[in-house]
Amino acid sequence: MINSIFKNFPLNVMYWVENEKGTYELLDGQQRTLSICMYYKNTFFVSVDGSLKGFSNLTDDQRKRFLDYELQIYICKEGTSTERLDWFKIINIAGETLTNQELRNAIYTGAWITDAKRLFSKRYCLAKRKGEQYMSGSPIRQDYLETVLDWISDGQIESYMADNQHKENADREWQFYLEVLGWVQRSFTTYRREMKGVAWGRLYKKYGKDYHSATDLEQKVARLMIDDDVTNKKGIYDYVLSHDERKLNIRAFTAKMKRAAYERQEGFCVKCGKHFEIEEMQADHIKPWSKGGTTTAENCQMLCQPCNATKSNN
Repeated sequence: MINSIFKNFPLNVMYWVENEKGTYELLDGQQRTLSICMYYKNTFFVSVDGSLKGFSNLTDDQRKRFLDYELQIYICKEGTSTERLDWFKIINIAGETLTNQELRNAIYTGAWITDAKRLFSKRYCLAKRKGEQYMSGSPIRQDYLETVLDWISDGQIESYMADNQHKENADREWQFYLEVLGWVQRSFTTYRREMKGVAWGRLYKKYGKDYHSATDLEQKVARLMIDDDVTNKKGIYDYVLSHDERKLNIRAFTAKMKRAAYERQEGFCVKCGKHFEIEEMQADHIKPWSKGGTTTAENCQMLCQPCNATKSNN
Protein backbone atom coordinates (compact mmCIF):
# COMPACT_ATOMS: atom_id res chain seq x y z
CA MET A 1 0.00 0.00 0.00
CA ILE A 2 2.85 2.40 0.81
CA ASN A 3 4.39 1.60 -2.57
CA SER A 4 1.07 2.54 -4.17
CA ILE A 5 1.27 5.94 -2.48
CA PHE A 6 4.80 6.60 -3.72
CA LYS A 7 3.76 5.61 -7.25
CA ASN A 8 0.63 7.78 -6.98
CA PHE A 9 -1.64 4.80 -7.60
CA PRO A 10 -5.24 5.27 -6.41
CA LEU A 11 -6.38 3.63 -3.16
CA ASN A 12 -9.97 2.64 -2.57
CA VAL A 13 -12.25 5.27 -1.04
CA MET A 14 -12.41 5.29 2.74
CA TYR A 15 -15.56 6.00 4.75
CA TRP A 16 -15.61 8.05 7.93
CA VAL A 17 -18.45 9.05 10.23
CA GLU A 18 -18.43 12.42 11.98
CA ASN A 19 -19.53 12.12 15.58
CA GLU A 20 -21.06 14.66 17.92
CA LYS A 21 -17.72 16.04 19.14
CA GLY A 22 -16.39 16.75 15.67
CA THR A 23 -14.03 13.77 15.60
CA TYR A 24 -14.34 10.79 13.29
CA GLU A 25 -15.07 7.09 13.47
CA LEU A 26 -13.49 4.95 10.73
CA LEU A 27 -16.22 2.90 9.11
CA ASP A 28 -13.98 1.49 6.40
CA GLY A 29 -10.23 2.06 5.90
CA GLN A 30 -8.75 1.34 9.31
CA GLN A 31 -5.93 -0.87 8.02
CA ARG A 32 -4.94 1.66 5.37
CA THR A 33 -4.96 4.48 7.91
CA LEU A 34 -2.87 2.51 10.43
CA SER A 35 -0.36 1.54 7.74
CA ILE A 36 0.15 5.17 6.76
CA CYS A 37 0.58 6.25 10.40
CA MET A 38 2.93 3.36 11.18
CA TYR A 39 5.13 4.18 8.21
CA TYR A 40 5.20 7.83 9.24
CA LYS A 41 6.39 6.70 12.69
CA ASN A 42 9.17 4.53 11.14
CA THR A 43 7.59 1.26 12.27
CA PHE A 44 8.62 -0.48 9.04
CA PHE A 45 10.58 0.14 5.83
CA VAL A 46 9.70 -0.14 2.15
CA SER A 47 11.63 0.08 -1.09
CA VAL A 48 11.52 3.67 -2.42
CA ASP A 49 13.23 4.41 -5.72
CA GLY A 50 15.33 1.27 -5.36
CA SER A 51 16.41 1.75 -1.71
CA LEU A 52 14.88 0.38 1.52
CA LYS A 53 13.73 3.37 3.53
CA GLY A 54 11.63 4.43 6.48
CA PHE A 55 10.00 7.84 6.63
CA SER A 56 12.87 9.37 8.63
CA ASN A 57 15.48 8.72 5.95
CA LEU A 58 13.45 9.79 2.92
CA THR A 59 14.77 12.65 0.84
CA ASP A 60 12.84 15.92 0.91
CA ASP A 61 11.16 15.25 -2.42
CA GLN A 62 10.22 11.70 -1.34
CA ARG A 63 8.70 13.01 1.88
CA LYS A 64 6.72 15.57 -0.10
CA ARG A 65 5.51 12.88 -2.47
CA PHE A 66 4.27 10.84 0.51
CA LEU A 67 2.70 13.70 2.48
CA ASP A 68 1.04 15.29 -0.56
CA TYR A 69 -0.69 12.09 -1.61
CA GLU A 70 -4.47 12.69 -1.64
CA LEU A 71 -6.68 10.12 0.04
CA GLN A 72 -10.26 9.63 -1.11
CA ILE A 73 -12.45 9.93 1.98
CA TYR A 74 -16.23 10.07 2.16
CA ILE A 75 -17.45 11.62 5.42
CA CYS A 76 -21.02 10.95 6.51
CA LYS A 77 -22.32 13.89 8.53
CA GLU A 78 -26.10 13.95 8.21
CA GLY A 79 -29.19 11.82 8.68
CA THR A 80 -30.87 9.99 11.54
CA SER A 81 -29.26 6.87 12.99
CA THR A 82 -31.67 4.67 11.04
CA GLU A 83 -31.05 6.54 7.76
CA ARG A 84 -27.29 6.35 8.16
CA LEU A 85 -27.39 2.67 9.04
CA ASP A 86 -29.52 1.90 5.98
CA TRP A 87 -27.14 3.89 3.79
CA PHE A 88 -24.07 2.06 5.11
CA LYS A 89 -25.75 -1.28 4.44
CA ILE A 90 -26.25 -0.57 0.75
CA ILE A 91 -23.08 1.31 -0.25
CA ASN A 92 -20.55 -0.77 -2.11
CA ILE A 93 -17.55 -0.66 0.20
CA ALA A 94 -14.50 -2.18 -1.44
CA GLY A 95 -12.60 -4.95 0.31
CA GLU A 96 -13.86 -7.15 3.11
CA THR A 97 -17.59 -6.89 3.75
CA LEU A 98 -18.40 -5.13 7.00
CA THR A 99 -20.39 -7.02 9.61
CA ASN A 100 -23.70 -5.72 10.93
CA GLN A 101 -22.05 -4.84 14.24
CA GLU A 102 -19.26 -2.90 12.52
CA LEU A 103 -21.95 -0.86 10.78
CA ARG A 104 -23.80 -0.26 14.05
CA ASN A 105 -20.58 0.86 15.74
CA ALA A 106 -20.12 3.53 13.08
CA ILE A 107 -23.60 4.91 13.75
CA TYR A 108 -23.69 4.87 17.55
CA THR A 109 -20.29 6.46 18.14
CA GLY A 110 -19.15 7.89 21.44
CA ALA A 111 -17.35 7.05 24.67
CA TRP A 112 -19.63 4.10 25.42
CA ILE A 113 -19.00 2.18 22.19
CA THR A 114 -15.30 3.04 22.35
CA ASP A 115 -15.09 1.46 25.81
CA ALA A 116 -17.19 -1.51 24.69
CA LYS A 117 -14.81 -2.15 21.79
CA ARG A 118 -11.85 -1.95 24.18
CA LEU A 119 -13.39 -4.72 26.26
CA PHE A 120 -14.92 -6.91 23.57
CA SER A 121 -13.41 -6.12 20.17
CA LYS A 122 -9.60 -6.16 20.39
CA ARG A 123 -7.59 -9.16 19.21
CA TYR A 124 -6.53 -9.99 22.79
CA CYS A 125 -9.32 -8.17 24.60
CA LEU A 126 -10.41 -8.95 28.15
CA ALA A 127 -13.55 -10.70 26.94
CA LYS A 128 -11.49 -13.13 24.86
CA ARG A 129 -9.10 -13.86 27.70
CA LYS A 130 -11.95 -14.44 30.16
CA GLY A 131 -14.39 -16.44 28.05
CA GLU A 132 -12.89 -17.60 24.76
CA GLN A 133 -13.85 -21.21 25.43
CA TYR A 134 -17.52 -20.23 25.67
CA MET A 135 -17.74 -17.68 22.84
CA SER A 136 -17.82 -18.26 19.09
CA GLY A 137 -16.58 -15.94 16.37
CA SER A 138 -13.85 -13.31 16.31
CA PRO A 139 -13.53 -10.29 18.63
CA ILE A 140 -11.98 -8.14 15.90
CA ARG A 141 -14.96 -8.79 13.61
CA GLN A 142 -17.20 -7.66 16.49
CA ASP A 143 -18.72 -11.11 17.14
CA TYR A 144 -18.13 -10.96 20.90
CA LEU A 145 -19.60 -7.48 21.20
CA GLU A 146 -22.59 -8.34 19.05
CA THR A 147 -23.26 -11.50 21.06
CA VAL A 148 -23.18 -9.71 24.42
CA LEU A 149 -25.40 -6.90 23.14
CA ASP A 150 -27.81 -9.48 21.73
CA TRP A 151 -27.97 -11.23 25.09
CA ILE A 152 -28.41 -8.15 27.22
CA SER A 153 -30.97 -6.55 24.86
CA ASP A 154 -33.02 -9.70 24.15
CA GLY A 155 -32.20 -9.33 20.47
CA GLN A 156 -32.98 -5.59 20.22
CA ILE A 157 -29.39 -4.51 19.58
CA GLU A 158 -29.99 -1.30 17.66
CA SER A 159 -32.57 0.01 20.12
CA TYR A 160 -30.25 -0.85 23.00
CA MET A 161 -27.33 0.94 21.37
CA ALA A 162 -29.44 4.02 20.71
CA ASP A 163 -30.52 4.10 24.37
CA ASN A 164 -26.96 3.70 25.69
CA GLN A 165 -24.97 5.66 23.11
CA HIS A 166 -24.28 8.61 25.41
CA LYS A 167 -23.09 6.62 28.42
CA GLU A 168 -19.52 7.20 29.51
CA ASN A 169 -18.46 3.55 29.70
CA ALA A 170 -19.51 -0.06 29.11
CA ASP A 171 -19.30 -1.14 32.77
CA ARG A 172 -22.84 -2.54 32.74
CA GLU A 173 -22.18 -4.75 29.72
CA TRP A 174 -18.87 -5.96 31.13
CA GLN A 175 -20.44 -6.80 34.50
CA PHE A 176 -23.23 -8.70 32.74
CA TYR A 177 -20.66 -10.69 30.75
CA LEU A 178 -18.78 -11.64 33.93
CA GLU A 179 -22.03 -12.64 35.64
CA VAL A 180 -22.90 -14.93 32.73
CA LEU A 181 -19.48 -16.59 32.72
CA GLY A 182 -19.55 -17.04 36.48
CA TRP A 183 -22.98 -18.68 36.36
CA VAL A 184 -21.93 -21.03 33.56
CA GLN A 185 -18.79 -22.13 35.39
CA ARG A 186 -20.69 -22.73 38.65
CA SER A 187 -23.55 -24.59 36.97
CA PHE A 188 -21.60 -26.73 34.49
CA THR A 189 -18.39 -27.66 36.25
CA THR A 190 -17.01 -29.99 33.56
CA TYR A 191 -15.98 -28.16 30.42
CA ARG A 192 -16.76 -29.74 27.05
CA ARG A 193 -16.09 -28.32 23.61
CA GLU A 194 -19.84 -28.32 22.93
CA MET A 195 -20.13 -25.43 25.39
CA LYS A 196 -18.48 -23.05 22.91
CA GLY A 197 -21.09 -20.90 21.18
CA VAL A 198 -24.09 -21.78 23.36
CA ALA A 199 -26.40 -18.79 23.92
CA TRP A 200 -25.31 -18.57 27.55
CA GLY A 201 -26.51 -15.03 28.13
CA ARG A 202 -30.07 -15.90 27.17
CA LEU A 203 -30.04 -19.00 29.36
CA TYR A 204 -28.65 -16.95 32.25
CA LYS A 205 -31.40 -14.35 31.96
CA LYS A 206 -34.07 -17.06 31.90
CA TYR A 207 -32.73 -19.59 34.41
CA GLY A 208 -29.89 -17.87 36.26
CA LYS A 209 -31.97 -17.09 39.36
CA ASP A 210 -33.24 -20.67 39.73
CA TYR A 211 -31.39 -23.19 41.86
CA HIS A 212 -29.81 -26.07 39.94
CA SER A 213 -27.56 -28.66 41.48
CA ALA A 214 -24.27 -28.68 39.57
CA THR A 215 -23.90 -32.38 40.35
CA ASP A 216 -27.34 -33.21 38.94
CA LEU A 217 -26.73 -31.10 35.85
CA GLU A 218 -23.41 -32.83 35.19
CA GLN A 219 -25.00 -36.26 35.48
CA LYS A 220 -27.73 -35.31 33.00
CA VAL A 221 -25.27 -33.74 30.56
CA ALA A 222 -22.94 -36.75 30.71
CA ARG A 223 -25.82 -39.17 30.01
CA LEU A 224 -27.13 -37.14 27.08
CA MET A 225 -23.67 -36.72 25.54
CA ILE A 226 -23.42 -40.48 24.96
CA ASP A 227 -27.04 -40.85 23.78
CA ASP A 228 -26.91 -41.61 20.06
CA ASP A 229 -30.45 -40.28 19.62
CA VAL A 230 -29.31 -36.77 20.58
CA THR A 231 -27.96 -35.20 17.39
CA ASN A 232 -27.55 -31.62 18.67
CA LYS A 233 -25.07 -31.90 21.51
CA LYS A 234 -24.91 -28.12 22.05
CA GLY A 235 -28.65 -28.17 22.73
CA ILE A 236 -28.10 -30.38 25.78
CA TYR A 237 -27.29 -27.36 27.95
CA ASP A 238 -30.55 -25.67 27.03
CA TYR A 239 -32.50 -28.91 27.46
CA VAL A 240 -31.31 -29.72 31.00
CA LEU A 241 -32.66 -26.30 32.04
CA SER A 242 -35.77 -25.98 29.85
CA HIS A 243 -36.69 -29.68 29.31
CA ASP A 244 -37.58 -28.75 25.72
CA GLU A 245 -36.79 -31.84 23.63
CA ARG A 246 -36.76 -29.75 20.44
CA LYS A 247 -33.37 -28.40 21.53
CA LEU A 248 -31.85 -31.87 21.15
CA ASN A 249 -32.92 -32.71 17.59
CA ILE A 250 -33.79 -36.26 18.60
CA ARG A 251 -32.83 -38.68 15.84
CA ALA A 252 -35.78 -39.34 13.56
CA PHE A 253 -37.06 -42.74 12.48
CA THR A 254 -35.81 -43.71 9.03
CA ALA A 255 -38.13 -44.32 6.10
CA LYS A 256 -37.36 -48.05 6.42
CA MET A 257 -38.39 -48.06 10.09
CA LYS A 258 -41.61 -46.20 9.28
CA ARG A 259 -42.52 -48.61 6.48
CA ALA A 260 -41.85 -51.63 8.70
CA ALA A 261 -44.12 -50.26 11.44
CA TYR A 262 -46.81 -49.31 8.92
CA GLU A 263 -46.85 -52.82 7.41
CA ARG A 264 -46.84 -54.39 10.87
CA GLN A 265 -49.94 -52.33 11.76
CA GLU A 266 -51.46 -53.04 8.30
CA GLY A 267 -52.02 -49.30 7.91
CA PHE A 268 -54.15 -48.85 11.03
CA CYS A 269 -53.43 -46.13 13.59
CA VAL A 270 -52.75 -47.77 16.95
CA LYS A 271 -54.61 -44.99 18.77
CA CYS A 272 -57.88 -44.45 16.92
CA GLY A 273 -57.93 -47.71 14.96
CA LYS A 274 -58.66 -46.07 11.62
CA HIS A 275 -56.91 -46.91 8.36
CA PHE A 276 -54.64 -44.35 6.68
CA GLU A 277 -52.16 -44.15 3.85
CA ILE A 278 -48.56 -44.00 5.06
CA GLU A 279 -48.26 -40.38 3.89
CA GLU A 280 -51.06 -39.48 6.32
CA MET A 281 -49.25 -40.96 9.32
CA GLN A 282 -46.29 -40.01 11.50
CA ALA A 283 -43.72 -42.10 13.33
CA ASP A 284 -43.81 -42.11 17.12
CA HIS A 285 -41.82 -43.71 19.94
CA ILE A 286 -43.78 -46.51 21.61
CA LYS A 287 -41.77 -45.92 24.77
CA PRO A 288 -41.16 -42.17 24.89
CA TRP A 289 -37.55 -41.03 24.43
CA SER A 290 -37.81 -39.05 27.69
CA LYS A 291 -38.51 -42.32 29.53
CA GLY A 292 -35.65 -44.24 27.99
CA GLY A 293 -37.15 -45.20 24.65
CA THR A 294 -34.77 -45.39 21.70
CA THR A 295 -35.16 -44.56 18.02
CA THR A 296 -35.16 -48.15 16.81
CA ALA A 297 -37.48 -50.16 14.57
CA GLU A 298 -38.79 -52.12 17.57
CA ASN A 299 -39.81 -48.89 19.31
CA CYS A 300 -41.54 -47.34 16.30
CA GLN A 301 -45.29 -47.03 15.85
CA MET A 302 -47.32 -45.13 13.27
CA LEU A 303 -50.03 -42.71 14.34
CA CYS A 304 -52.39 -40.65 12.23
CA GLN A 305 -51.55 -36.97 12.30
CA PRO A 306 -54.44 -35.95 14.64
CA CYS A 307 -53.56 -38.68 17.17
CA ASN A 308 -49.87 -37.84 17.07
CA ALA A 309 -50.65 -34.19 17.68
CA THR A 310 -52.69 -34.97 20.80
CA LYS A 311 -50.67 -37.83 22.33
CA SER A 312 -48.86 -37.54 25.66
CA ASN A 313 -45.99 -39.39 27.23
CA ASN A 314 -48.31 -41.43 29.40
